[in-house]
Amino acid sequence: MTLDSKAPAISDLRDRARRRIPHFVWEYLDSGTGNENTLRRNRNKLDEVLFRPSILHGEIEPDTSTTFLGADFPVPVGVAPVGMSGLIWPDAERSLADMARKSGVPYCMSSVATRLPEEMSPHLGPHAWFQLYPPRDKGIRLDMLKRVRDAGFGTLVLTVDVPAPSRRERQTRGGLTQPPKLSPRLMAQVAQCPAWALGTAKLGMPRMRFVESYAETKVSNMSLPSNAHVGYLLRTSPSWEYLDALRQEWDGPIIVKGVQNGQDATRIQKAGADAIWISNHAGRQFDAAPATVEVVADVRAATSLPIIADSGVESGLDVLRMLALGANFVMLGRAFHYGLASFGGDGAAHVIDIIKNDMVSCMHQMGQSNLSEISQQIFRSPVV
Repeated sequence: MTLDSKAPAISDLRDRARRRIPHFVWEYLDSGTGNENTLRRNRNKLDEVLFRPSILHGEIEPDTSTTFLGADFPVPVGVAPVGMSGLIWPDAERSLADMARKSGVPYCMSSVATRLPEEMSPHLGPHAWFQLYPPRDKGIRLDMLKRVRDAGFGTLVLTVDVPAPSRRERQTRGGLTQPPKLSPRLMAQVAQCPAWALGTAKLGMPRMRFVESYAETKVSNMSLPSNAHVGYLLRTSPSWEYLDALRQEWDGPIIVKGVQNGQDATRIQKAGADAIWISNHAGRQFDAAPATVEVVADVRAATSLPIIADSGVESGLDVLRMLALGANFVMLGRAFHYGLASFGGDGAAHVIDIIKNDMVSCMHQMGQSNLSEISQQIFRSPVV
């Protein structure tokens, strides 16, 4: 059986992944914050974007390729940063970077990954991005930037929508701490997931090694809730002046992640950023935030910069919805981890296949052969 026959949709990968990773890890990956209204809103508002089918176009060949920040990609999709990725599946960072390199799509590594930037160098392709949670100490920031650049990451992603830890109540109830400590309750969950357990045993319990390398004296014998990890000992809530300084210190493209309104987008463009990443952190930060898809058009009207969007995307149709409203590129985080936990690296690559094949199918229904024309087919959207 092919992977497409086993898991033709990302929802199939999600169901299989849930069975193959311990419950406390699942709660870390799949949860939001508060009552998870923003998480649900991401999904519901995407479903409100409808397109008009169009007929009698003859035989067309939809083209899913795009150009973003001067680079060509086979699909307008990449791997979003997910903290503690190696907790979700053993050695996830290197597996996902390998997959992205082979597939020709961007891979964005988190500051709070379980691998060091230097360990990633052999696995990185030409589209390696690094997501920075901003450290307050300038010396640490400069050292981080040098290590990231020397490791082979060419694009910097500054996350600005995490000024403080969110509640993430479901995650907290799951019992995960940072660094992870396995209580008898969690050990019982691990025992039910032998593939995860064996891989984790070989590599050791995952830790946020990059940020810990700057905070070793502060974290000895320390146990923090999973939503208030060691990274918070180093980071700050960045200001506009912080962005200005970072622009002077980094000589490659800078993307600002976590934008949700047009006024901020306009100012970010004036500050010299190269792209804007619209995100509500997949519903993990603020339970009263609008769905990402609701604000894409507003941000698009406010800036000429390239736009990335994420949060709630589960199909090629969802990618087309984001693009039609004004995004240029879409990043997925949970989906690639569902694939990885389901079938390893092949499962992560299968996410690309699912997205592309669904895009092509939907473009046929709309009678559109390229992505630049998709917006013409919008029938209804949640934009007010």
